[in-house]
Amino acid sequence: MRAEDNELLTRVGPGTPMGNLMREYWFPIIKSEEVSTDGSPLRFRLLGEDLLAFRDSDGNVGIIEPYCPHRRAELFYGRNEECGIRCVYHGWKFDVNGNCVDMPSEPEETNFKHKVKIKSYAAKEKIGMIWVYMGDKSPLPELPDFDSMRLPEDKLSIRIALRECNYLQALEGDIDTAHLGFLHLGSVGASNFDKKSGENYLSQNKAPKYKVKNTQSGTMYGAYRDAEDDTYYWRVARFCMPCWTMPPGGNLLDHIIVRAWIPIDDHNSMFVSLSQKGGKPLDNLKGGAKLKGIGMGLNYEENPGSGFLDRWKLKETRANDYMIDREEQRTETYTGVKGIHLQDQMITESMGSVSDRTGEHLGTSDQMITMTRRRLINAANELAKDGSVPSGANNPNIFHLIRSGGMIINRELNWEDEVQVRKDTAVWPQGADV
Repeated sequence: MRAEDNELLTRVGPGTPMGNLMREYWFPIIKSEEVSTDGSPLRFRLLGEDLLAFRDSDGNVGIIEPYCPHRRAELFYGRNEECGIRCVYHGWKFDVNGNCVDMPSEPEETNFKHKVKIKSYAAKEKIGMIWVYMGDKSPLPELPDFDSMRLPEDKLSIRIALRECNYLQALEGDIDTAHLGFLHLGSVGASNFDKKSGENYLSQNKAPKYKVKNTQSGTMYGAYRDAEDDTYYWRVARFCMPCWTMPPGGNLLDHIIVRAWIPIDDHNSMFVSLSQKGGKPLDNLKGGAKLKGIGMGLNYEENPGSGFLDRWKLKETRANDYMIDREEQRTETYTGVKGIHLQDQMITESMGSVSDRTGEHLGTSDQMITMTRRRLINAANELAKDGSVPSGANNPNIFHLIRSGGMIINRELNWEDEVQVRKDTAVWPQGADV
């Protein structure tokens, strides 16, 4: 990759081509329960900007810049009271839209407060998450219509975790099916799985063949392996603009999942997974067998602090080598690191906070990654050139009824046609909003 393309892809701050592209979309960055009415404000960062979230007396969420425009004192230390947050330095008070609604340090006869406003961004709440939009569209675009967002509350699982690397290398781990057989299943043989399961075929053949294509919502791959004499096992996964993935860990008919790799800044990202409850990292284990080190569990830091980068941090980090157990690596598991998520985190963070892609040597298994990079580069360039609106920014319904997962089909059938068949016959849990 050319250095200038890597720069374009990874820099997301204000005014950058990729930052401008990202600002066309909504991001679910805060759990609703993290901010309470008239409660403590919350520091967070998004697209390279430090921000403050608070919920006012009427329950409305404000997303504002975190510094008082008077003398730049931090509003995190302010009083959240009577429909506004008040700076404790001189009492200036701001509502959820960034308007100054009280300025007690100035004479009552002045209209100075009406001339002062701080930056604010739009917020919406859905599925127990606060979504933030940092663009300038009016009217506001709608939220994306992922199938996960139509699940009933008791069927929806939300997982969040900070990842200390650029969003792109984290995202690319989700659209790279080849690593599953090594990083996660390197010490697991086909004998652990039911004979005619997809995992069995995956364990037997760790070098699948690929088909990749651009889609209306992003990109898609199909990785296929020999199954029985007349069938292939396909694993189908998707990238959705601008930073969403649908990994293939289930059956294409009923696997409901979407994962965001939200750019916090150039060097950090936030993982937000929205999936149907009850899913397992690997199905079809023989006789209820358990594989050591394969679980998804997230082990959060107990006292992470309240800084802009302290939310949803894990105990296992690069600083402690992800608590790798070398003896377990030698004798029981492939990595010695517990959990699929943490194994991915170890690898993607080990590339550095922003990977130098000029030193890569990509192979045939990287076709999906190459196509996805091109899709993002082209979208950012087109937006910069003539304001072309990227996929899904103004038509969020294109994300509805697209799924990922596995399927075993006759070798004579067209895989794209079979993906469409399963789209038309998608299975939903009881209570879903379909």
